[in-house]
Amino acid sequence: MDFDILLQHYFGSTEIENLGADGLARGLEALSIDFGTERDPGRRFALWALMQMLGVAPMPDEAFKTQAEREAAWRFMRMARRADEN
Repeated sequence: MDFDILLQHYFGSTEIENLGADGLARGLEALSIDFGTERDPGRRFALWALMQMLGVAPMPDEAFKTQAEREAAWRFMRMARRADEN
């Protein structure tokens, strides 16, 4: 999944920092619903990663059923944190 395509799909823009509170709330709600109903593991992880980057993702232990998915999510979080620090 392409990050810009996801932003455009959920928020109608690739520049969500320019959205108003209502537009942001609608996009986050749609993203959360799709995450909760998505069955494909790869697509579900991509949605979670977007939610994580936006600061609204559930913790990996709550979000994923398998240990492998949870570990991948924790690794993603660590890598994102390191990237932010640099």
